[in-house]
Amino acid sequence: MSPDKLVRMANQIATFFRSKPHDEGVAGVADHINNFWEPRMRAQLFDLYAQGGEGLDALVIEARDKIRPVTHSA
Repeated sequence: MSPDKLVRMANQIATFFRSKPHDEGVAGVADHINNFWEPRMRAQLFDLYAQGGEGLDALVIEARDKIRPVTHSA
């Protein structure tokens, strides 16, 4: 998936959760990504974080530590 599309999707999730109290919004973003994004999408998101997270909404950035990292089994 293109990085622009991934950023847009993540930011749409953040927009939805922006109406919640801040901590609930951060948790909601993380929960949604954990529950509905496939591992490849989460891996791409972590690549974006590693590159500085340009374009990502603040809620998406704050949710980073609550999003399950992608582990590769041997």
